[in-house]
Amino acid sequence: MDLNKKITFSEIDEENCDDPEIIALLNENKKLKYRLTILKNSGINPNDVSCKEERSFYSIQNTLVSIFKEAIQRAFPELKNAPVVIAASNNSKFGDYQCNSAMPIVQLLKSEGKKSNPREVAEKIKSCVSPHNLIEKLEVAGAGFINVTLSRTEGQNCLQFILKNGVLPPKVNAKCRVIVDFSSPNIAKEMHVGHLRSTIIGDSISNLLEFLGHDVVRVNHVGDWGTQFGMLIAHLEDKFPDYLTKSPPIQDLQAFYKESKKRFDEDEAFKKRAYNCVVQLQSHHPDYLKAWNLICDVSRKEFQKIYQRLDIRITEKGESFYQTRMEKLVKELEAKNFLVEDEGRKIMWGDSSSIPFTIVKSDGGFTYDTSDLACIKYRIEEEKADWIIYVTDSGQSTHFDVLQKCAIKCGILNPEKVRIDFVGFGVVLGEDKKKFKTRSGETVRLVDLMDEGLKRSLEKLKEKKRDEVLTPEELKKAQESVAYGCIKYADLSHNRNHEYVFSFEKMLDDRGNTAVYLLYALTRIKSIARSAGVTSQQLLEASKTTQISLDHDKEWNLGKVNFLCYSNFPTYFLQ
Repeated sequence: MDLNKKITFSEIDEENCDDPEIIALLNENKKLKYRLTILKNSGINPNDVSCKEERSFYSIQNTLVSIFKEAIQRAFPELKNAPVVIAASNNSKFGDYQCNSAMPIVQLLKSEGKKSNPREVAEKIKSCVSPHNLIEKLEVAGAGFINVTLSRTEGQNCLQFILKNGVLPPKVNAKCRVIVDFSSPNIAKEMHVGHLRSTIIGDSISNLLEFLGHDVVRVNHVGDWGTQFGMLIAHLEDKFPDYLTKSPPIQDLQAFYKESKKRFDEDEAFKKRAYNCVVQLQSHHPDYLKAWNLICDVSRKEFQKIYQRLDIRITEKGESFYQTRMEKLVKELEAKNFLVEDEGRKIMWGDSSSIPFTIVKSDGGFTYDTSDLACIKYRIEEEKADWIIYVTDSGQSTHFDVLQKCAIKCGILNPEKVRIDFVGFGVVLGEDKKKFKTRSGETVRLVDLMDEGLKRSLEKLKEKKRDEVLTPEELKKAQESVAYGCIKYADLSHNRNHEYVFSFEKMLDDRGNTAVYLLYALTRIKSIARSAGVTSQQLLEASKTTQISLDHDKEWNLGKVNFLCYSNFPTYFLQ
């Protein structure tokens, strides 16, 4: 080697160097470069001085994918886009994760005329995996599965971070303005059990997005406009003729609605008056607007009571808000020839394979389709939404699919700039596995369901003799926490896409995956601290200096649950 010639580090390799120290440094450099790649893929800034603490945010799944992708590229450089298949293990005796890439790689090699078997491929991949803090052990098993055992030390470090800093959100590349459309009951009708899922799921999605740092707008798209208000106003005029000067004492709006609907269906003269009331309302006649506002206010007060009980934050912006925007939208759609005449109505096709949207009815009125199209236009153009999420039952999926197609077709929505998601959910069933209804066959009112939850939670607390140690105020707080916590947790602990059986007996069970069990566990933990004479502040201070140990298998099994959950936050949160 010419010592007078200047060369760069990258020009040195094992072939043109016979110095063992330099070769060792070259190997170390390769490892460091590899680890740097892993850090970058894990969303961690390697130049950040706080990197040592922030590494707890990486995703185990994504990190393992990066590790094995690099290993497969080293083992089989001739293969382009070789599959990297990483899955969580279903059985602890097979480790914590598995790399199942061997079999598909064998098929790729076979297509290129190369013979191999899955175990050979797996062994070769394993030999090319660089050391990593996350991995304790790798083993090849069965037909070429690579079992991955996670590092206890890394688990300890992660839990130590959580103990010291709390649960913090993963990094988000870009903060979005997100509109979450959920709950959305109809005015003059009581909220029922079907609204429960939309309200709970929508609120949880909003909480998670706020946790990530997004600008979240929670919208209650209530049904506060339409022909039904004609019969309600006509009935109001008859039952409370002095409503303009004296606020009508409507105690049961649901009964009021049923009375007006019965008259509408059976009395032709009343029906004509109802249609006339609709015309007057849509013309913004002040007397009819006042009647409409009175009816809406009664509903709003009842809705708000439920939202307060469930601790739901949401802002109302109903269909009536979009009335003038609908008129303008229809003119724009007509001017651009997007509307087609069909038996007196005006329809719009999203594409040839979908059902059409009815934009204008044969009587000249608008529909939910018109309202939703005007609404998405407002949210994108005026609210400046980057992401819109609709949370409603799965039966509405076709409607929102057509809405998206129509919005794209007429230029309202650019899917490259604005993300739209429909979050559907299954229906709530009774314990008889049929649609949840009362004994008389009517839909279960949400307020009745919540009251029943309070009744049963109080019985449960008294069964545990909590009424003997708690003050009346504490007992009431515990009663509400248990009742509403159980209702929320039971919903969220089920796959939202599936139907689920609503059972207070199962919800209030203090065994298994229930809110009561979790609340009981928290109570026991706090009780232990009280018995030891240790305050919450002392525990917090101790967490800053206390080292977590996961040496015992039971400690590791317990700690691993938290380690896996926390380290996989980015995988689930950032989708």
